[in-house]
Amino acid sequence: MIRLFRVFFPTSVLALLLSEIVIIFTCMLIGTYTVIELDPTIFLLYDGGLSRMSLVVVSVLAGLYFQDLYTDLRVRSKLLLFQQLCLVIGVVFFLQALLTYLDPELMMPRWLMIVGCGLILVLLPFWRFFYSSFVLSALGAQRVLFLGANNTAREIAARVAERPELGMLTIGFLDETAGSGETAGGMKMLGCIGDLRELVERQQPDRIVVGLTERRQKLPMYDLLELRFHGIRIEEAATLYETAFGRVPIRDLRPSQLIFSTELGPQLSSVRMQTIYSTALALIGLIVFSPVMLLVAAAIKLTSKGPVLFRQQRVGRNGRQFTLLKFRSMVADAEAKTGAVWATKGDPRVTRLGKHLRRLRLDELPQLFNVLRGDMAIAGPRPERPEFVRTLSEKVPFYRQRHCVKPGITGWAQINYKYGETLEDTMVKLEYDLYYIKNLSLSLDMYIIFQTAKVMLFSEKGY
Repeated sequence: MIRLFRVFFPTSVLALLLSEIVIIFTCMLIGTYTVIELDPTIFLLYDGGLSRMSLVVVSVLAGLYFQDLYTDLRVRSKLLLFQQLCLVIGVVFFLQALLTYLDPELMMPRWLMIVGCGLILVLLPFWRFFYSSFVLSALGAQRVLFLGANNTAREIAARVAERPELGMLTIGFLDETAGSGETAGGMKMLGCIGDLRELVERQQPDRIVVGLTERRQKLPMYDLLELRFHGIRIEEAATLYETAFGRVPIRDLRPSQLIFSTELGPQLSSVRMQTIYSTALALIGLIVFSPVMLLVAAAIKLTSKGPVLFRQQRVGRNGRQFTLLKFRSMVADAEAKTGAVWATKGDPRVTRLGKHLRRLRLDELPQLFNVLRGDMAIAGPRPERPEFVRTLSEKVPFYRQRHCVKPGITGWAQINYKYGETLEDTMVKLEYDLYYIKNLSLSLDMYIIFQTAKVMLFSEKGY
C-alpha cells in the first residue's frame, strides 16, 4: 500500500495505472507512425503532437477512473468491460470534437484518432484480463496471520478476500475462543495463542495482526517482540482496518488512544489553512456556478409552491449552531406534522425536481454562502441538526468529537458512504469522519473535492 493525499492506495492499482499510461501512449504512437505520411517525428516534436497526444491519454485515463475501473481490478464480465471502454472512447471522441470549437490546433488528426483508439479498444481489455488473472498473483501478496478473532479482525479478513488488489493473503486465525479447524469470516482457526511460535515457523507470515478482544494476561508480548526483531511486521487490527477501509473502527477505540496519539488531528495550522482555501474556493464556486444556481432557483419556483431556499439549524464547530442554506428539495413545511426526522430512500416529501437536485448534489450549492460566512468549510463532516446531535451523542461513542472541525459541503464520509438512515449508518459515517479529522490536510480536501465530482455524476448514493 502507498499513501498519497493522506489516502491509502494499493500498489497494484498504481502499477496498473502506470502500465496503462504506457499502453495508451504506445497505441497513439503506433497510430502516428501508421497514419502520418510526412516524418512523424516532426509532428510529435515540432507540431505539438506530444501535447495533443497527452490530452487524449489523460482523457482516456479520466474515463477509466470515472467508470470505477481503478476501484475494483477484477474482470467480472468481459462484455461489460468492453462496453465501458467503448463508452470511454466515445467520450474521448466527443471531447476531441469540442476542441475544434475551442482551439483547432489542439485536435488530433482524424485517422490517427481512429487507428490509435481502435488499438486501445483491442489491447486494453486484453491487458486488463491478463493483469487481473495473472499479474496480480505474480506480484505476490503479504501473508497475514491474525492473533485473535474479534469483529474487527474478521471484517479485515473478509475485506482482504474480497479485494485481492490490496496485496494481502490471510493465513488464518489464532484464538482461545474457538478450536482448531473452526472458521471465522470464512478463514480457518489454526489453533490457540500459545501455538504462535510454532505456527510462525511453519507458515512464515509477513505480518501479524493483533485482534484480541481481551488482551490482559493473553497477549504473548515477549514472543511478539522477538518476532518483531526478526523482521515480521506486528500491528493492531485497528491500524490495518484503517488502511483497508479508510475509516477508524470506533468499537476498538479507547479514550487513551485518542489522548496519547501523536497522529490524531486536527492540527491548528491545518484548520487555519482550511479556512483560507475554503473561502477562496467558495468565491470561485459562486462565480462559476451562479448561472446554474439561477436556473435551479427558477425551476424550484416554477415546479412547486414555497420558498426557493430552505433554512435549517445545524451544529457546527465546537457545537455552535448556525443556519444552513440549501435549495428546497422537499414540499413546503415537510416536517409540520412529523417533526424532525431523517431523510430516507424514496422519501415521499421530496419533490420530483428535488430528487434530481439531490442526486446531482445541486441542492447543496447555497452552502457556499455558509462557507463565506465562516460556518462551514468546503470539506468536512456533514452538519447535523441539534435534535439529532443530542440523541446521537448519547448513543454513539465519540460522536461529539466530530465537531472539533468545521462541517463541510462535501466530505470523506459523503463520498464513501450513503445517506444515513439508521444508527448503524451513523456509526459507519462517524468512522469515516474520524479518519478525516485525523488526516485533515489540503491534499486530502483536494482529493475529496475531485472525488465529489465523480459521485455527483455517477453515484446512486444520494436520494
